[in-house]
Order: sequence, then C-alpha cells, then structure tokens
Amino acid sequence: MEKVSIFVDVQNVYYTTRSAFKRNFDYNKFWALATKERTVVNAYAYAINRGDEKQRQFQNILRAIGFDVKLKPFIQRSDGTAKGDWDVGITIDVLECAKESDIIILVSGDGDFDILASTVKEKFGTQVEVYGVEALTAKSLIDAATRYNPIEGELLL
Repeated sequence: MEKVSIFVDVQNVYYTTRSAFKRNFDYNKFWALATKERTVVNAYAYAINRGDEKQRQFQNILRAIGFDVKLKPFIQRSDGTAKGDWDVGITIDVLECAKESDIIILVSGDGDFDILASTVKEKFGTQVEVYGVEALTAKSLIDAATRYNPIEGELLL
C-alpha cells in the first residue's frame, strides 16, 4: 500500500470554502478519500489558536479523525491587522516527511507552496496531491502538483 503524509492548512481551507461556497470542508469525507487503500504515515492539521471553546471542540474532532493538530497563537497587531500562518512550519514538516512517504497530500490553495511541491517531486521522487478550491487555488500550485483534486461537491458540508 502507498504511504501518505497529509498536511492541512486549516485557515486556508476554511476561508476558501466559505468564500467560494458558503460551506465548510468535510474533513471526514476527505480523510476517507485521501486514505483509501493507503497507509497514513503522518497527518497534520495546522491551525491558529484563538483559545475559544468552539475552536477547541473542532480541534478535538480533527484529532479523533486522525490528525495531529499543530497550533500557533493568534497575534493581533497594534495596527489592527492579524498574523498567523503556518507556511514555514508546513514546509519544514513536508520536507521532513517526504523521504518516508510515497505521496504528500497538501490541502491548501496557497501558491507559495508551488516551489515546495516541485522540490518534493524532484528531490525525493515523492508524488504531491493537492486539494484546493479551484477558483481560489493558485494555478502555479495546480501545475506543480502531481495530481490536483478540486474541493467541491462531496467534500463540502
């Protein structure tokens, strides 16, 4: 069986599915599709910790599905803007896991990951599957992926 490592950019998938469809991502359905007849080596969900109860419940659901939830504190700047992305953390973890995986599954539409996808394919010979909302996924990321899977229909709640 193929060995997969899964990396979910929780903020990206939340905002893109809400923006495009006014619906949420179905993590259970995604897990079933992404892991069918495959062995999961690693599964990470990267989120921002705002400390509220509803968010803690959601994180526990992700853990129950099989994800290791990685949290970064939400930072509110004095000018009113906010900071909290996981791009560097996701990149480091993907590079660490690529050598022990046949397939890297990235759930994000962020074009910053196109170089990562290309590097993983070239350096490790590892396939890269990307899941993202088609209208909001960078073309460069779609092109860099071994396989692109649009988030739509059955992957939405």
